[in-house]
Amino acid sequence: MLRVLAVDDEEPALGELLYLLRADPRVRTAEGAGDATAALRRIGRALEAGPDGDEAVDVVFLDIHMPGLTGLELARLLAGFARPPHIVFVTAHEGFALQAFDLKAVDYVLKPVRRERLAEAVRRVHALVHATAAPAVLTAAVPEQVPVELGGVTRFVPVDEIAYVEAHGDYARLHTDQGSHLVRIPISTLEERWADRGFVRIHRSHLVALARIDELRLDGGATSVRLGDTDLAVSRRHARHLRDLLMRRAGG
Repeated sequence: MLRVLAVDDEEPALGELLYLLRADPRVRTAEGAGDATAALRRIGRALEAGPDGDEAVDVVFLDIHMPGLTGLELARLLAGFARPPHIVFVTAHEGFALQAFDLKAVDYVLKPVRRERLAEAVRRVHALVHATAAPAVLTAAVPEQVPVELGGVTRFVPVDEIAYVEAHGDYARLHTDQGSHLVRIPISTLEERWADRGFVRIHRSHLVALARIDELRLDGGATSVRLGDTDLAVSRRHARHLRDLLMRRAGG
């Protein structure tokens, strides 16, 4: 069961959040803090106690706009620790989802908090904590997620569901089997971030998951790849590197 710290400078919002968290059967304890400084002191005690200590904290449900130290600043501080707690942002503002992605937040819940939406965030954290306690091979399988906006709701799409990425200036369109999502992240950033997850640049406009390539086609001097029903051109600059990667993958 989860040990939770909720942080919000608005007392009514904090009280409601704690009420909902304590009603969830996956939550063992839920404490509150009225600002980020108090939360940092509490988390410091938890880290000193260790993950099995009485004061351990598994996850912080964190407001963003607070006086003094903001939620984003607190999350950046925690990211510097060896074993920080998981972070779920709880905010009335939609515009910080990209920062949440950069800080590897588990979820991004919009206020007013709905019981079923909070329960989904708790489920995600519970799954991560369970995986962390399991053998390392399971921990490595936990997917990174990308926040996408769908009709005012932030959804997190696992990277493992993305077949390829299409460049749109400072934006990128993520293509999955269920559809596509436009996010404000340059394709060059995703190329660097996902290199160790099996993504490779095949064209200035496309980044592709190697595991999703079904065919490599050579037609005269042109090279292309097929992913399901989609054909994508491979530029000459990237063709040899891609062929080498696919050959090594097939041989391994």
